[in-house]
Amino acid sequence: MMARLRNWDLAAVAVLLAACLAAWYATGGAPPVRVTAKPNAVQPVPIDQKVYDTARRMAPLAGTADEQNLAEQALHLADQELDQAFATALREAAVPRRLPPGPLQELAARIARLQARVAAGQQAVAKLGGRPGNDADSDQLQLAKAQLALDQEELEEARQDLAREGGDVHAIVEHALAEHEAAHGQKLQPARNSAATPGTLAAQLKAWLELRDDGRELAAAQQQAAAKAAALGREHNALESMLSQPAKPAASQPAAADTSTAATASDEEEEEEDSAAMLDRLRRLSDQRKALAELDRRIQYSQQLGDVYRRWSGLLEARQRAVLHLLLLSLSAILAVVLGVLAARKVIRRAFAQHQDRRRLYQQRLLATIAVQVAGAGLILLVVFGPPGQTPTIIGLATAGLTVALKDFIVAFFGWFVLMGRNGIRLGDWVEINGVGGEVIEIGILKTVLLEMGNWTSTGHPTGRRVAFVNSFAIEGHYFNFSTAGQWLWDELQLILPAGGDAYRMAQQIREAVECATDADARQAEQDWERVTHQYGVRTFSAKPVADLRPGPNGLEVVVRYITRAPQRYEVKSRLFQVIVDLVHKPAAAGAG
Repeated sequence: MMARLRNWDLAAVAVLLAACLAAWYATGGAPPVRVTAKPNAVQPVPIDQKVYDTARRMAPLAGTADEQNLAEQALHLADQELDQAFATALREAAVPRRLPPGPLQELAARIARLQARVAAGQQAVAKLGGRPGNDADSDQLQLAKAQLALDQEELEEARQDLAREGGDVHAIVEHALAEHEAAHGQKLQPARNSAATPGTLAAQLKAWLELRDDGRELAAAQQQAAAKAAALGREHNALESMLSQPAKPAASQPAAADTSTAATASDEEEEEEDSAAMLDRLRRLSDQRKALAELDRRIQYSQQLGDVYRRWSGLLEARQRAVLHLLLLSLSAILAVVLGVLAARKVIRRAFAQHQDRRRLYQQRLLATIAVQVAGAGLILLVVFGPPGQTPTIIGLATAGLTVALKDFIVAFFGWFVLMGRNGIRLGDWVEINGVGGEVIEIGILKTVLLEMGNWTSTGHPTGRRVAFVNSFAIEGHYFNFSTAGQWLWDELQLILPAGGDAYRMAQQIREAVECATDADARQAEQDWERVTHQYGVRTFSAKPVADLRPGPNGLEVVVRYITRAPQRYEVKSRLFQVIVDLVHKPAAAGAG
């Protein structure tokens, strides 16, 4: 059941993931915005600024001085081509256009009426102001000025309405020109410092990918400039072919109409009409010739712009080839490090092949291999990412981390100084550390090794085990050490006194016998203790044996405590048992005889 629930969870997550991916794909591209022209709107003269926008987008990508020079040339050529396009658009917008019937035509008629009213108002103001005896504060003059101001405001409002509806092409082109000049005055900032020589593999790979993308953008910009020149060339050829065609003669009117018109029209009216038609035709022809000249210049600018992009692409390919050269060098360095690590591993295997101890051989070979691999990984990281930029900060953080991770080793290292001090331990001392007693056979920088001798009740018998302790016990814990070289300790033996005898006298005899047997050890122990306690001002200890008489379940028991050396404990106890047994059985043997 639980497995099925887990499967349902996985299926639900998979379905959600698929839905998210589908939504991500669906919302990846913005849908094209379709602008439907109003039925009565007049479309403005199209001004293509894509070439100039591309030049501005490409300019910050220039990394070297030569590329920056070419970027400035490309931006200048694109700006000149766009200026010619604006000049053509402004001249074409100045030509009166016939507006379609509807609101636009009504707005145009209103503007014409308002213009006539403004002109009439200006004449009235001028006439009233120049009349003799009429001062500037007269009521008629003030009324004329107020009416003129009202008409001018109404005219400006009508023009704004016409421009908003798309009927005033000239205003639209002037607004686009003002935006272009404002954008042209803004200073372009470099997108990145791409001229710097990358020193690491990561930086080289990043620079190579960026240069590849820049090369693709330059190729697209070059194709765009070529397409622009081709489109302008086709437009130029079409206009030139239209101008080269002979002018069509005016359509002949019906004979009856000509006869009636010729009879009624005067010669002066015919001459005025011919002059106006000729003037209009000459103006149109002049505009078309200017358009041809502007098209020639725009074609030339577009061709020069494509040549600039081509030369820029050559410089970019040279830089990309240089970065690829450095990239191959870095890859060669990484391969050299890998090859060195593999060779070092083989050398390590051969160097440890003759070792006798297999376990130590495996450990040493493993440590050496790990050290070589860590060193190789460090070198590869240096080649890929380079040395860290914030070295002091990284060293501080690494030191803090190592201090926390290696706390036990650091405490063990300082514990070694404590153990090697005046009140520490020496080789051959008998000590007890964490409940384990034994003889010290090694005092290392990080650990202390004991040959286990059992605890204080069974000391003197080596177990054959070596016990190692980290030296941190000298600081964080405690340990017991015999304060003298003799390794003295108190031992005891117990025995049951036979019934019928003088128990107190027997206990006194046993104490005297033990004291006689251990007299030499007691005197030596007192001398050793006196040397130790003298520096601390402690009273001298007595090492004489003590005998206590205690009642037991089977009679009276005598307990004797005496001083002895730890390694000789069992030997001394056996000898004392023999002495006491002889002492106890001697009165019994005498009574039987």
